[in-house]
Amino acid sequence: MTMTISNVGVVGAGQMGCGIAQVSAAAGYKVIMYDLAKERIEAGLATINGNLARQVASGKMSDDARKAALDRISGTTDINDMASLDLVIEAATEDESVKRKIFAQLCPVLKPEALLATNTSSLSITRLASATDRPERFMGIHFMNPVPVMKLVELVRGIATEEETFSTAKAFVTTLDKTITVAEDFPAFIVNRILLPMINEAIYTLYEGVGSVEAIDTAMKLGANHPMGPLQLADFIGLDTCLSIMQVLHDGLADSKYRPCPLLVKYVEAGWLGRKSGRGFYDYRGDVPVPTR
Repeated sequence: MTMTISNVGVVGAGQMGCGIAQVSAAAGYKVIMYDLAKERIEAGLATINGNLARQVASGKMSDDARKAALDRISGTTDINDMASLDLVIEAATEDESVKRKIFAQLCPVLKPEALLATNTSSLSITRLASATDRPERFMGIHFMNPVPVMKLVELVRGIATEEETFSTAKAFVTTLDKTITVAEDFPAFIVNRILLPMINEAIYTLYEGVGSVEAIDTAMKLGANHPMGPLQLADFIGLDTCLSIMQVLHDGLADSKYRPCPLLVKYVEAGWLGRKSGRGFYDYRGDVPVPTR
C-alpha cells in the first residue's frame, strides 16, 4: 500500500529546507515552508526564486514552469498551517534537542495519517521517531546539499517504520527525479559514514603538517579525481556540521578512528565555520578564497 501525497510541509527555511521545497514544488506538489523567523522565510523564497530563474536562463525550465512552481510554495510562521499536510519533512539544524522540540510542537497539529520525515544527516532515526506520536509513520529522507543539483536521496527506516511509510516515501522521492539509496539506521548512514572520516583525515593531514591546505585539496582533486578538495568541501558543508557528524560517529560507534581532529574543534571554537561565516580552511572575505594556513 502506498499513500497518495499531494501536499508537503518543510520545517526550516535554511539551505536544505529551501532546496527540498524547491524540488517538491517543481515536481508539482503544493509546499508550505515553516520557520520561526519571517525574514528567514522571505530570504528562502528569494533564494528559490533565484535558483529557478537560473534554471530558466540555462534552458532547463520554461518561465511558465518557474511561475507555477513558485505559486505552489508558501511560507508560514504559524505551525497550525501544517495541519492538512500529507507529508512533513523536518530540515532544521543538526541538533537532536532542536529536532525533538519541533516534533513536540508539530505532532499534535498534524492529521493522524500524515507522514513525518527528518532530513538528518547522522542522527538515529529510531531515537528521533520515539520522540513523536507516530514512530511507524516516521523515517529518514536524507537529501544531499545542494538539493536541486544532487541526484541522491538516502532513505532510512527506523525500527518501527511501517512498510507503507517506506513505500510512500520511495514513491515520493522517485517523482522528484532523484536516485534512491537505502541505508540502515546506523550513525551517519552511508554517505557521511564514508565522507566525513575522509574529511576528518584530511584535517589531520593538515594538523600534522603533512601538507598545506592547497596541497591537500590539489592532491585529492587531481590525484583522486574529486570535484572539490576535502577542505574546500568541509567549508562548504560547514565545519560545525562536520564536527557534529564526527561526534555522532565517535559516540555511536565508540571507535577511536572517528575521533574529531583537534584542529577541526579549534576552528569551530573560533567561529570559523567555513563559507557561511566567511572563514574556515579558506578566507572568503576577499574576491578569491585564500587558505587560512
